[in-house]
This record gives sequence, structure tokens and C-alpha cells, in this order.
Amino acid sequence: MAAPAGELDLGRAPRSAAGPDLRELLLGSEGAFGVITEVTVQVRPRPAATGYGAWTFPDFASGAEAIRALTQRGIRPTVIRLSDAAETRVNATLGGHLTRLRGCLAVATFEAETETDAAAARLRTAEICAAHGGRDRGDDPAHSWERGRFSSPGLRDALMDIGVLAETLETATTWAGLPTLKDAVTTALDAALSRPIVMCHISHVYPAGASLYFTVVAALGPDPLGQWQRAKDAASRAIEDAGGTITHHHAVGRDHRPYLVDEIGPLGVDLLRAAKRTLDPHGIMNPGVLVAADGDA
Repeated sequence: MAAPAGELDLGRAPRSAAGPDLRELLLGSEGAFGVITEVTVQVRPRPAATGYGAWTFPDFASGAEAIRALTQRGIRPTVIRLSDAAETRVNATLGGHLTRLRGCLAVATFEAETETDAAAARLRTAEICAAHGGRDRGDDPAHSWERGRFSSPGLRDALMDIGVLAETLETATTWAGLPTLKDAVTTALDAALSRPIVMCHISHVYPAGASLYFTVVAALGPDPLGQWQRAKDAASRAIEDAGGTITHHHAVGRDHRPYLVDEIGPLGVDLLRAAKRTLDPHGIMNPGVLVAADGDA
């Protein structure tokens, strides 16, 4: 990494006990410390086979329990996503599955070295989903999701042009905290906006917990920026109060910076500022992102 104070060359071995791993300080620093100029990556063979599957659950809680069981047993589909009832209805309409899909839809993909391995992973997933009330919906909903997964972000500007506010936000917490976090953010957005549609899905899973990805759609008010800021603040404070992380993968940037102190504490913010002062003493690298410079609000 090239920083105003000099260059850092890290990661000379696959594993090291030579102090804290400083690579982790740079990954996620959002350009506030310097510019990453070179990386070493691990290359894996392209999967020879990909399987697909989809299941509907009577409610979000039973679907989340199925995914938790999968993850904690070491069954890790390449993709596993669970949509709540609102998102399932919308996606079913867009995907042409309106007459067949009810409840909460989970879609999965299974990459493997052989068709037999992909099929075996799907079978193990199907068994656990069935044990939690999941109904096998075949492969079509997963194919439909894959075809359209990159199209929806492009709708935001078009929707704003016709008077519709559309925004996303994401967070993560432990499996035990997932229901409370989902309810808290949904309630906060319902209160901050006029009759919004709030949709949510689990997008990333870990043995200890999962992420929640929200999409909210509402009528655009006379003060769009103020409307967005009120909703964003309400959702962010709900995340804080429910014990979730302020961002799972969108990063801190400027929008989440005011809420970072609640997550890592004043001392944690001071540590980041100290790194900023050391690597970028004049504050020229992506100013205002991640942490405020000394003297800034």
C-alpha cells in the first residue's frame, strides 16, 4: 500500500505470529490510509458443475432455522438466500412465479467438481429444509434469481424519476439476535416513512450468525433528502439498539461514520485516528471517510 507517509509491504507468509495482522487494518480502510497498489490472491479451479435449488418456508423464522442448521453442520451452498414474505411476493411477481410461491423463499446454488457432488449437496440441503418445514420448489426460482440479480439496482434512479423512493441497507448479528434485529429495523422504517414496503433477506451466513439485507420502497416526499436522512437515521439507530453491526459489507463511508463509535467505542475510533495520523498526516486520503480527521466534527 502506498501511503503519504511511505509504503507498506505486508503478508510475506501464509500465516504469521509477527504481531497483529496489519493487512486487516488496510482491508476495510476505504482509502482513508492510502492506496492498495498490489495484492496476492489465491486462485481456485473454476467449478465444473453447478446445481440449483429453491424451497419455501411457512415463515421467516423457520427458514432462518433451516439455514442455521445447514451452516452449523458444515453444509455450505455457494449461494444461500432467504427472502421474507414481502420480498418473496415481489420477486415472485417479477419472476413469473406468482401463482406458485407463497411464504418465504430460499434459493441456493451448489458449485462442485462433478455433477454428482453438486447433486449430493442439494440433496443434503433439501433434507434439512424439509425437516424445518421447507417445501421443495425445484430449480426454476433459483435460475430466475440468478438471471435478474444485477438488474434491480438499476431501477432506483428510474423509480425516483416517477416519484418513488427506493433504498437498501444491510447489517448482521448472531442467529439468536436475528429476529429482534429484523423486527427493529422494519418497525423503524415503517415509522419513518409513509406506508413503505419493507423487504428483507438473509444474504450471507456464518456458523455464528447471518446478515440481513433490507430494501425499502415508499412514495417520494416533497423533501427527498430529508426523507431519506430521517429513514436512514431511524434504521441505523434501530440497528445499534438491537446489537447489530452498522454495516456488514457496504462499508462505513460518510453515511455510517456517526454510528461507528457505538460499535467500536471511543477508544476504537481513537485507534483508527492514530493510524490515520501516522499514514496520512496531512489528511489528504479520501477525507471524511471512516473517521473524522483531528479537529473535524
